[in-house]
Amino acid sequence: MLMGICALAFDFGTKSIGCAVGQSITGTAQALPAFKAQNGIPNWDSIEKCLKEWKPDILVVGLPLNMDGTEQEFTSRARKFANRLHGRFGVKVELQDERLTTTEARTEIFQRGGYKALNKSKVDGISAALILESWFERHS
Repeated sequence: MLMGICALAFDFGTKSIGCAVGQSITGTAQALPAFKAQNGIPNWDSIEKCLKEWKPDILVVGLPLNMDGTEQEFTSRARKFANRLHGRFGVKVELQDERLTTTEARTEIFQRGGYKALNKSKVDGISAALILESWFERHS
């Protein structure tokens, strides 16, 4: 069981990396602005600034898997991103199955604001929040 930790989650993508912050006491997360990326490479200074602001105890990276649980091309890229986070910042990183989080995020946003609300940055941030909340559930 987790006691009062702050966590940041990332929804890895090649053009945009969703981010969310949450804490284990409530098991909830809130979306933060997504990081722009070029072919999966973010502006590391922006990520460092985010880490300095939130001072997370752990980072959680969504692991994209096929519906049957097998790995896909994107899985290794997300793992590499997780390894780079750990290597650069020395914060513990865990991976969390992210199957269906983007679909859930789109549904949630659409229910709130219709098609106009479905911008990519919001989807990525809410996906990251869902990844983090499912990680909290797994550890409660």
